[in-house]
Amino acid sequence: MKNISEVLEHVKTMGIAGHVRPDGDCVGSCMALYLYMKKYYPDIQVDVYLDHPKPIFSHIACIDEFKTEAEGEKTYDLFVTCDVSARERLAVASEYFDRAKKTVCIDHHVSNKGFAQVNHVRGEVSSACEVLYGLLDPEKVTVEVATAIYTGMVHDTGVFQYSSTSPETMRIAGELMKTGFNFSRIIDESFYEKTYIQNQVMGRVLAESIMLQDGKCIVGYMRKKDLEFYGVDGKDLDGIVSQLRLTRGVEVAIFLYEVETQNFKVSLRSNGKIDVSKVAVYFGGGGHTRAAGCDMSGSMYDVVNNITAEIERQMIMMQEA
Repeated sequence: MKNISEVLEHVKTMGIAGHVRPDGDCVGSCMALYLYMKKYYPDIQVDVYLDHPKPIFSHIACIDEFKTEAEGEKTYDLFVTCDVSARERLAVASEYFDRAKKTVCIDHHVSNKGFAQVNHVRGEVSSACEVLYGLLDPEKVTVEVATAIYTGMVHDTGVFQYSSTSPETMRIAGELMKTGFNFSRIIDESFYEKTYIQNQVMGRVLAESIMLQDGKCIVGYMRKKDLEFYGVDGKDLDGIVSQLRLTRGVEVAIFLYEVETQNFKVSLRSNGKIDVSKVAVYFGGGGHTRAAGCDMSGSMYDVVNNITAEIERQMIMMQEA
């Protein structure tokens, strides 16, 4: 596609949805498209489905209008997914996607093989929000739409520090800032700000982290009983794996937490040499070259051993090359 208008012909009803446990890029892209449609295509009935986004995104306009569950049988003329790398990662309204007359996927994950009828996937781009911006008319990007897009870009680029940040990314960010939103507040409140408990949890994970593979790999973890002790869940653990990655000499950071007995969510971050998306895909997950994740079962030691074995395999191949 060159413009979102290409898929809107004869569309009267439209659904928009993101992935499970939505991050900033997911929430930002879904809400930006929703706001754009409400403003410029008022004749189209649009619903946006999100899997309980965090309160830190409350600055996005109309954020209280999202739906958290399917509401009866519906058949949308068009259903668009934003930031969803695979069909099984679609949250909340997957049944509506399956029944829709036309489906579109807007994404930037290199692991995305294309699961919709129209797949606009640009793996070289920093975020789904940046991909979406390229499909909108720039002169029609309101301050509300710009706020949502900027939020997603900030979250998926680590405030413009990841290698996926390009000159085009920065140009777009500059154009968005011209609309006049408070960009520094968005960065502080939605990206950096943590509760006291979140800081305590991060401190514990950092203190108990393990260095492996001659200091090239660092592992942080939390067992289910630890999460229960602090009264936190996965939504409270943002930023931990990124902080682990900043450890001097580390090539790969791993953070895992136990959601159920011997069932773990695993986050992977790379400093550039290791492609963690390949590791995640091997275990049924996905993501980007430098940021990826997957779900794994077994003891914590089994999970760590299996993941680090795949990382070590890449390191050996690099040395032999």
